[in-house]
Amino acid sequence: MSIRVLLADDDEAIRSAYRIILDAQPDIEVVDEAADGEVAVALAERLRPDVILADIRMPRMDGLELTRRLGGEFRVVVVTTFDLDEYVHEALRAGAAGFLLKRSGPALLAEAVRAAVAGDALISPQITVRLLRQLSGGGSGNGIAGGTGSSSTGGAAAQGERRALGGRIAESERVGPVEELTVREKEIARLVADGATNGEIAEQLFISAGTVKNHLASVQRKLGARNRVGIAAWAWESGA
Repeated sequence: MSIRVLLADDDEAIRSAYRIILDAQPDIEVVDEAADGEVAVALAERLRPDVILADIRMPRMDGLELTRRLGGEFRVVVVTTFDLDEYVHEALRAGAAGFLLKRSGPALLAEAVRAAVAGDALISPQITVRLLRQLSGGGSGNGIAGGTGSSSTGGAAAQGERRALGGRIAESERVGPVEELTVREKEIARLVADGATNGEIAEQLFISAGTVKNHLASVQRKLGARNRVGIAAWAWESGA
């Protein structure tokens, strides 16, 4: 049975691109689209999709308010152009089942949908290191609790963020190698933790994108990680 997805974004070109990407997946089906949050809420209640992909900035009702309203009942993956800590905080507190930057690429878009259905929370690798730094108590001025533009500061707020975020990426924190990674696999894991896409990894290592994909599948198997978030978590925690 296909994963049924509702798209919510005020940019028609973005919605069309998402539809092309997701409908090309053998296990994913886009059931409808909405250009604003209010229409998305109405469609969600009528169509009962498995996953909602919601932009943050939309007219009438933004993606954060949509997530607050529907996050307890539906799996909402927030997708945005803006890499701001405040948005990450608010989306996860509201119950988002993932947070993806639009520049992350088509592969992660499909993976975020699958992760949400599996009960996991995929967060763009570009953001993952900041989250892990905070969870490990090593947050910096640009970290999740005290970054520029963040609405959460102070020890109590930081502890609350750790609890909230810790619950959402607990699978990632628990990963550990069941089999030793090769030197190349460790190199790729470090690049994933730095936020590199498959294409960027291939370019940096002078290998094909297909080879990168094969290495990542091997890394996930060896670490017991569900996705790139788990790989990045291991790379950060292990100092690989």
